[in-house]
Amino acid sequence: MNRQTSESLFAKAQTVIPGGVNSPVRAFKSVGCNPIFIKQAAGSRITDVDGNEYIDYVGSWGPMILGHCHPKVVEAIQQTAASGASFGAPTARETELAEMVCAAFPNIEKIRMVSSGTEATMSAIRLARGYTGRDKILKFDGCYHGHADSLLVKAGSGLATFGVPTSPGVPADFAKYTLTATYNDLEDVRKVVAANQGELACIIIEPIAGNMGCVPPVAGFLEGLRELCTAEGIVLIIDEVMTGFRVAYGGAQERFNVRGDLVTLGKIIGGGLPVGAFGGKKEIMDALSPEGGVYQAGTLSGNPLAMSAGIATLKLLQEEGFYQQIEEKSAYLEKGLLEVTGNSPIATCWQRVGGMFCNFFCAGPVNSFADAQKSDTEAFGRYFRSMLDQGINLAPSQFETGFMSVAHSQEDLDRTIEAAAKAFAAL
Repeated sequence: MNRQTSESLFAKAQTVIPGGVNSPVRAFKSVGCNPIFIKQAAGSRITDVDGNEYIDYVGSWGPMILGHCHPKVVEAIQQTAASGASFGAPTARETELAEMVCAAFPNIEKIRMVSSGTEATMSAIRLARGYTGRDKILKFDGCYHGHADSLLVKAGSGLATFGVPTSPGVPADFAKYTLTATYNDLEDVRKVVAANQGELACIIIEPIAGNMGCVPPVAGFLEGLRELCTAEGIVLIIDEVMTGFRVAYGGAQERFNVRGDLVTLGKIIGGGLPVGAFGGKKEIMDALSPEGGVYQAGTLSGNPLAMSAGIATLKLLQEEGFYQQIEEKSAYLEKGLLEVTGNSPIATCWQRVGGMFCNFFCAGPVNSFADAQKSDTEAFGRYFRSMLDQGINLAPSQFETGFMSVAHSQEDLDRTIEAAAKAFAAL
C-alpha cells in the first residue's frame, strides 16, 4: 500500500508534537512501522489520507460499538452543536444520561460526569481516600487506569508496549501509596491486604483486563475481591471504562454478577466524544463537593455534545438483539481465527469476552501480566504489518484489545480470516 502522505504527515507532526502523536501507542513503535493518518470513517471501515481503506477493529479504542458515524449519533451531535458546544453550566442532558447509566448499573445510585477515563479513575480514588480516611490503594500488575501519578505503577497499555514499569516524573512519595498484586491471584491480594491492615482505601480493578491484551477473570476472583473488600471496609472500584456497555448493557458487573462500591466509565457513554464518569453508592458519592468535602471539578464535565452522543448511543444499544449480534459476530471471527492459528507452528492463544478479544503470540492461557509478557512481540509486529497491508486495522500493540462493532459485516469477518491465514503463512 502507498502511504506516502501518512509518512509525510508523521514527519511534520514530529516537529511540533512529542513523538508525532498525542497518545504513545499511536506511534506504532512496537510494531515496527510508522502510523497511518486517518481521514474519515464510516461503519466498520476507516480510510487513511492516502485513500487506503481498512476494516477497523480498534474502534477508537472501544467506543465505536455501533461502528463509525452512526447516522443517529451524528444527528444528535449536529442538533446539539447548533445550540451551543459548551456552557460550563447544567443542562437537562446531563441528568438524562445519568439516569440511563444508573438504570443500567443498579449499584450506581449517583454519578458524576467528567471528560476522560483518567479523570474518572483519578477522581474515584480521591473520593475513596476521602471517604475512608485512608491513603493506600491497591491495583493489579498490567492493569491501566489512566495516567494519573498514583496509577502509573506496573501499568499496562502503552507502558507495557514500551516495556516501562512506571514513569519518570512520578514522585516516590506518591508511588509508595500504590500497592500492586497479581491479577487473578486472590491469595496474593489477601497477603497484601493483611500486610497493610486498616490502611487500604480502595482496590481498583479492570473486571476484564484490557490493557495487557484481553484477560478475563478466573472463576471466583472477582467474587473473592468483593468479599474481601466488604470484610475489610475497603472501597472496591470496578473500572468499566472499557467494559461498560461493551460486554453487556450493564457491563462486566452484569456479566459476572459482582458489584463495585464505585464504578468508573467512559468510551461508549460518550458515543465517541471525550467523556468519563464515576459513580456508586449514595453514601460515598455524597462525600463529593458541594455535598461533602472531597473536591472535584471540570469546565467541560457534562459537555452537551458528549451527553447527546451518549444518550443516542445508549438508546441504540437497548434495541432487541443488539448484544446477541455482537456475540455472534465475535464468535464467528474467533472460530475462523482459531482454525487459522491451529495450523500454525507459532504458539498463539486467542482470548475473548463478548466483543473484546486478543490473539496472544504465546502459549496460553494468559491469566496475568506475567503470562502476557511471554508473548513474542516481534512475531506480533510482523503479523500486524501483514494485516495492515491487507487492509485490516488491528491495535498496534500485543498488549491491547480488539473490538467488534455491530457494523462489521459477514464480508468483513471473512476477509479478516483470509488475511490472517496469509499473514500466518508468511510468518
